[in-house]
Amino acid sequence: MITDYWVIVPAAGIGKRMGADRPKQYLPLLGQPLLSLTLRNILSWPGLAGIVVALSGDDQLFQHLREAEHPFVHTVTGGAERSDSVLAALEFLSERELADTPVLVHDAARPCVTLDDISALLDESVSPMALLARPASDTVKRSHESSGVPCVEQTLDRTQIWLAQTPQRAPLGVLYSCLNRALEQGEAVTDEASALETFGHSPQLVEGQGDNIKVTHPSDIMVAEAILRLRYAPTEDKR
Repeated sequence: MITDYWVIVPAAGIGKRMGADRPKQYLPLLGQPLLSLTLRNILSWPGLAGIVVALSGDDQLFQHLREAEHPFVHTVTGGAERSDSVLAALEFLSERELADTPVLVHDAARPCVTLDDISALLDESVSPMALLARPASDTVKRSHESSGVPCVEQTLDRTQIWLAQTPQRAPLGVLYSCLNRALEQGEAVTDEASALETFGHSPQLVEGQGDNIKVTHPSDIMVAEAILRLRYAPTEDKR
């Protein structure tokens, strides 16, 4: 398994779809801020060199997290879009690390990723450019609008559809160059893999587990709490 890698966590968003009174990364999950649980998870990954968290310029909450004091945790000021925050973190790292340093980008709202998935992504046999993803299990429909409502246009072949997760992995120099060029050209960058794809790279898909959910809607909090409770519940004494 590769070591001495960095993890970037973009955490400058406001989480509009949550409709909450604070950015979603600070919503309580099992009594702890969501971002705190995600960072605690990352800090348990073997071989970690450090974490760069991209925060909003007016963030007043991060400093109160216990993980904010960890020597492995660094912060930068992020931007309006996720890609802007990732680029700011890459700029920070490019001044300190070699271009071939492995970098993983992980969503602040994915606290449930397992060590097994991280080990699979960091395996020596995996391409330097790779991401966790899940093969689509539901029937996939392409839509169009009819009288202002979405209707089915086509059923797609789901055997060729994968649902991207994070972390997503790439060498520092390659990711920085591709993301920077993509943003300069006005390309739509929805994740790091899409920036790499724009310039001819083909990141490897590493099958991850279905419980690596992203907390996006209010109901996702309950699901994430159930996953974490089940995972970390003490084993019953059967003596």
